Amino acid sequence: MKPDAYSIKEKIGVVFQDVAVFEELTVHENIDYFCGLYIKDKKKRKQYIDDAIELVGLEEFRKFYPKQLSGGLLRRLNIACGIAHKPSIIFLDEPTVAVDPQSRNNILDGIKKLRDNGATILYTTHYMEEVEIICDRVIILDKGKVLATGTTDELKELAKIEEKVTVEVNELEEKYMEEIKKLEHVDEVTYNGNILLVTYKKGKNNLIELIDYLKKESIQYNKIYSERPTLNDVFLELTGKELRD
Repeated sequence: MKPDAYSIKEKIGVVFQDVAVFEELTVHENIDYFCGLYIKDKKKRKQYIDDAIELVGLEEFRKFYPKQLSGGLLRRLNIACGIAHKPSIIFLDEPTVAVDPQSRNNILDGIKKLRDNGATILYTTHYMEEVEIICDRVIILDKGKVLATGTTDELKELAKIEEKVTVEVNELEEKYMEEIKKLEHVDEVTYNGNILLVTYKKGKNNLIELIDYLKKESIQYNKIYSERPTLNDVFLELTGKELRD
């Protein structure tokens, strides 16, 4: 792409992982500057700026300088600067790293609005729960190599396990773990702290059978729940290691 290819650049928005704003400009002035690189009409630019501020929830911070903002608010400002000109393609590089839960939820809500309004978003993250929330198609990369691609449901089919059952139980003797391992379809049993995790390769009534076993042995538990494999499980199977920065 040539440096003066503005007709192409105005359709692209980029939000880097590292915050890139001007410390000497206010929130409003920062967004105005970046939006003004592509939107010259002042009336149109004013509306775009207002839309961006509303999208990331910075209405109360228009006159604040970056040094007056928390880390989460800075991330929101960073996003607003990258998308204020309403690009049709947006690159987001780990926009929720090291932010508080409230800001993270706000950021994800804003990204979903951009997606629902028609923008094509390329989103990089190591938080798999975010991927499940906002992404239509997923690519799992490890050391620059594509390991898998597809929808979240398609990728979950790659997992060798069919179901995970988690039980909160205060005390569990080793003999019970050995017996649970012998139950039908059980793949692995782990007990860490007060959490019993049972994974199954297949089967439809695994949860019921486990509950029946716990009742038969008079094993008291606080709560129990079942879930399908997550994208994190798929990543671990494909790479053999934990997600990392």
